[in-house]
Amino acid sequence: MDDIVISLQDVSKSFQRYAKPFDRLRELLAPQIAKSDLFWAVKGLNLEVPRGQTLGIVGRNGSGKSTTLQMVVGTLQPTMGTVSVKGRISALLELGSGFNTEFTGRQNVFFNGQMLGLSRKEIEDKFDCIAAFADIGEFLDEPVKTYSSGMFVRLAFAVAIHSDPDILVVDEALSVGDEAFQRKCFAKIHAIRDAGGTILFVSHGASTIIELCDRAVLLDRGELLLDGNPKLVVDKYQKLSYAPPSKAQELREEIRRINGREVMTFSHKELMIVESMADAPSIIQPIAPRTPMRRKDDVRLKAYFDRHMRPPETTAYVARGAKICDPKITTLTGEAVNYLVGRDEYLYCYTVKFDRDVTQVRFGMLIKTISGLELGGASLVGRSYSVDLVQAGSVAKVKFRFKCLLNSGAYFLNAGVSGTIDGHFGYLDRWIDAAMFKVQVEDFSHASGIIDWMVDPDLVIYDGSHANALPLASQPSITD
Repeated sequence: MDDIVISLQDVSKSFQRYAKPFDRLRELLAPQIAKSDLFWAVKGLNLEVPRGQTLGIVGRNGSGKSTTLQMVVGTLQPTMGTVSVKGRISALLELGSGFNTEFTGRQNVFFNGQMLGLSRKEIEDKFDCIAAFADIGEFLDEPVKTYSSGMFVRLAFAVAIHSDPDILVVDEALSVGDEAFQRKCFAKIHAIRDAGGTILFVSHGASTIIELCDRAVLLDRGELLLDGNPKLVVDKYQKLSYAPPSKAQELREEIRRINGREVMTFSHKELMIVESMADAPSIIQPIAPRTPMRRKDDVRLKAYFDRHMRPPETTAYVARGAKICDPKITTLTGEAVNYLVGRDEYLYCYTVKFDRDVTQVRFGMLIKTISGLELGGASLVGRSYSVDLVQAGSVAKVKFRFKCLLNSGAYFLNAGVSGTIDGHFGYLDRWIDAAMFKVQVEDFSHASGIIDWMVDPDLVIYDGSHANALPLASQPSITD
C-alpha cells in the first residue's frame, strides 16, 4: 500500500440538474418545491494507481473522465467514497485553469507556480526554463486574456511541467498545441515517467494511449468498464464508440465480462499470447533466429505461412451495411504467408460483402507495432476520393500491394471500410488486429529500429601513417 499514490474507494459524484435556470433559484428560496434531479457523473469507482505508473483514461464524452480527474486533483469533492493522493500533484485540466486572465503571462507564472506548491525562490530559479519552454516571446508580458488557445496551453503546460510534480495529470489539453510543441511536451512527459513520476493521461488518441501508458481504464456512463492492457482497453473503447445505440448496452456487458480475465500480455521484446480458456492453444514463443540474410551464393530466405500464428484478439466493429471477410497477406502470386522477407513485395487482401446500398465508399488498411504505434496505412482510393455507389449484394475484393520495409519483429494489420448510409458517413465495418505477420530475422542486415530505410552504408578507414586510403574489410554482398 505504501506504493499506492492515488486511491479512489467506492467514489461517486452527483450533480443537480435543472430543467430551467429559474429552478436553481427556486431551490435556494424554497427547497421543498424545488424541481431538479440527480445526475451521477461517477458511480462506485474503485481505482488504485501505484507510484511510477502511467495510467491512460479513455471514454466517450460524458463518461466521467474529467470529473474523476478533478476529484483526484481536489477541485471537486466526491459525494460518496474517499479519494487519497500522496505527493505533489500538478494538473493541466481545463484550458487556463488556475490562471488569472487579467494578469500578464509573467505574473501568472508566479501565481500559478505558487498554487502548485513552489516557493517564489523556486519559481525565480526556474523562470528562464519555463519561458523558454513556452516560447511565446514578447506575449509573456501581455495580459493572458489576449492569448490564443495555443499560447494559453503553452504557458500552462510549461508551468505545470516545471513544478517537479510527483503526479502529473493531463486532460486532453495538449491537442491545442501544434505538432512541434506536442512533441516537446511528450518528451517532457516521458522524462517524468522515466524518473519515476506517476502520470494520469486522458486522450482520445488511441496510439498515444497505447504508446505512452503502462495501463489504461475505460469509463462509460460514470462506471469503470475495463482495466488492463492499454491496447485491449483502447480497442474496446473504439468498438463501443462506433457502435449504434441499439448495440451499446450489449457491448457494455460484453466488456464488463472481460474485466478480471487476463486476455493478453505484450512485451516490447517478444510477443506472448495468453488464453485463459481451457481449450486454448499453447503459448506462441518468439521466433527463433533463422538463416542469415542471403548472399549471392546462398539460398535466399522465403516467405511462408504458419497456421498457428494469429492475433491474440481481433476487435470487430458492429457491421453496418457491409462485412469484412478473410483478411490475409499473400505473395504476388496469391500464396498466403505470414512470415515475410524484408524488402520483398506482398499483397494485403480482404473481401467486403455489402448487404445495403452504400455511397462514398472507401477501403483502408493500417500497420502497427506490438505496442500499437501506427506505422502507416493507406486508402484504396486516396484521401479525398471514394467509390460513388456500391449496391446491395455486391462483393469487393480489396488488395493493397506493399513493399515490406520493416525490420524483424511482429506487426499487426487493421482493415476498414467506410461509407454513407441514411445520410451518415462512418465505418461500415472495421477490424482492429485483423491479421498479424512477422518479418524474418536477417543477421546481415544493416538496418536498425523499426523501419528499414534501405540504407547502403559505406566506410573507408584511413591509416594515419599513410596517405593512401585503406578500404574496410569486404562485407557479404546482398542481392536485391
